[in-house]
Amino acid sequence: MGTLIGHVAPGFGFFLIGLWHLINHIKLHAGSPKSYISLPWFPTSRIKYLELYSIMAVCSISISMELFIGPKRYQPLDPDWTIPSNHLHNFEHANISLTFFMYAFFSILLDKLALPACYELTNLLGALTFGHQLLLFHLHSADHMGVEGQYHWLLQIVIFISLVATILGINCPMSFVNSFVRSISIVFQGVWFMVMGFMLWTPSLIPKGCFMNFEEGHKVVRCHGEEALERAKSLVNIQFSWYVIGVVFFSMACYVVMVKLYSEKVVEYRPLSEFVLGEEENDDRFRDVEAQKKGNNWKKEEPMSFLRIGKAVTSMDIERYLIILFATFQCSNLGLLRCRTNDCYMFFSYSFSFFGTMFSRHCSSWITRSIAINAKSVALIAGSCGRRASV
Repeated sequence: MGTLIGHVAPGFGFFLIGLWHLINHIKLHAGSPKSYISLPWFPTSRIKYLELYSIMAVCSISISMELFIGPKRYQPLDPDWTIPSNHLHNFEHANISLTFFMYAFFSILLDKLALPACYELTNLLGALTFGHQLLLFHLHSADHMGVEGQYHWLLQIVIFISLVATILGINCPMSFVNSFVRSISIVFQGVWFMVMGFMLWTPSLIPKGCFMNFEEGHKVVRCHGEEALERAKSLVNIQFSWYVIGVVFFSMACYVVMVKLYSEKVVEYRPLSEFVLGEEENDDRFRDVEAQKKGNNWKKEEPMSFLRIGKAVTSMDIERYLIILFATFQCSNLGLLRCRTNDCYMFFSYSFSFFGTMFSRHCSSWITRSIAINAKSVALIAGSCGRRASV
């Protein structure tokens, strides 16, 4: 990263993976809506692990580019074997790629061994991958206050949605809306990476009043004065809103078209009041797993693992929470227009507090409850930092 191709290439990879998931989730749900169960990855007919092999190959190339091919001396260290400041971002980007490589590798291994908790652990690995990505972009060594920093702040919103949707998928695999939102967020990550590459490293696309400056081994967009900087940030927010509308429109159009093509029968309309799941229905929520797409070993048997013990969140609850999530993030754009430090801390404080409360009230498995406790702790820390920054 740090260049046009360094953002466009991984962005295109995210876009393809997200689009692949979006199409397969819609096709799977349209064919059997009552027995639908989300899959963390999708096999192909000829090469079962093509998706995961592709992720591993792309991540290997990315790590090589960041640490060995990109640096002038073909290695990122100083003569005394210390990491120079101009190569810190190379290690950060390589660590993100390494995490995605680990996710793909263990997903293949878990599927080959057909372990009882394969499905849950695969989703947990995906959640850890997105969480690690969010952490590194939040603590990125690059500029946090300039135009590039504004792009990174908005990118963190999309990564956060991917993280939350992946965590919810552990305990709620039958929620199509959750899988749909997760796929959209991955698509949007790819789109936003590509937008960053073109807008930050194409001189003709730099906002008026700003320029490209060479700093610490790579080019950075700087602006003449505070007014030009605030104008450039506002333009970034407007771009973000446009792409949100475009990606959602594209995803909904794909859903409408594919449902018409692949649906086996017309689903009868029922009011929301009828979607009340009792305790008996919750106990039978995994009995139709065999009707899902064949080829994944964890779908052959579905023993009740420790993650599924207790009362689960209903699909309608998840859909309501995701709607509230989108509304929260859209409203947060107003607070991110200026992107003051305390505003960003308080935004993450409210977001983590909301989801921490949601998990602690509705999920009884020990993993989801521990996630809830950690999320609420992060909320308290972020709120404290926000109050200190505002003083």
